[in-house]
Amino acid sequence: MNINSLIQLLIVLEEISNPQAVVTELEQVIQHCGFEYYGLLRHLPQNPAQQNAEPWAAALAGRWPQQWPQIYTAKKYVLIDPMVRYLAHAQRPFRWRESLGAFRNDAQRRRMEQMMVDAFGHGLEDGYIFPIHGRNGILGNLSLAGKPIELSPVEIALFEAVARKSFWRLLELKDEAQALENALSAETPLTRREREILHYLAEGMTSMEISKMLKISNHTVDWYMNGLQNKLKAKNRQQAVALAFRHGLIR
Repeated sequence: MNINSLIQLLIVLEEISNPQAVVTELEQVIQHCGFEYYGLLRHLPQNPAQQNAEPWAAALAGRWPQQWPQIYTAKKYVLIDPMVRYLAHAQRPFRWRESLGAFRNDAQRRRMEQMMVDAFGHGLEDGYIFPIHGRNGILGNLSLAGKPIELSPVEIALFEAVARKSFWRLLELKDEAQALENALSAETPLTRREREILHYLAEGMTSMEISKMLKISNHTVDWYMNGLQNKLKAKNRQQAVALAFRHGLIR
């Protein structure tokens, strides 16, 4: 059964000691579940040099129909791909047809439909995408494709866990996980209130003093501080302030 295979994979992934073995085990389970094609992909940073890169440009693993990547590139489908666009905002796994339906009134709707016709002609008749999120947004995704397959809610939940586990396990074995976990840019999203609390904390104020200054409870200040420490990956308040200064979040 698919459920047993997926659960077993989650257990096995923890014991695997080389990247190729992770890919092999993942492919076997994906095929067992009936999907012929797949991609475990890292999300590319949004900058001018990479914004039009194909989805598989930073693939950790994958298998696609012959000639499909070339056709996808030649026709510049990445600019209108409904799955790519939908993925940018998706919080949960979704089916391909859901993404197409979300752009029913889009100006590029006809090109999107043509892309889906081309994909169908290459064996990509249907598929699912499982987003992988980090603290600052999407990090990657697992895409499954081929013949139409109806996954149960339990199978979808397990594939979501497999996507995340495979993604991080491969990065760990490639010694890239720590760098990604510690990545922090000056654009780390902080709310106005979080910046205020960081500012007062940097001035040496206590939670009680900050609560009086902002006219909020001491408990609320502590709640904001816990959230800040999580965002900044700081062990304590002092380190949070130091990291905030280092990355230009406060001055």
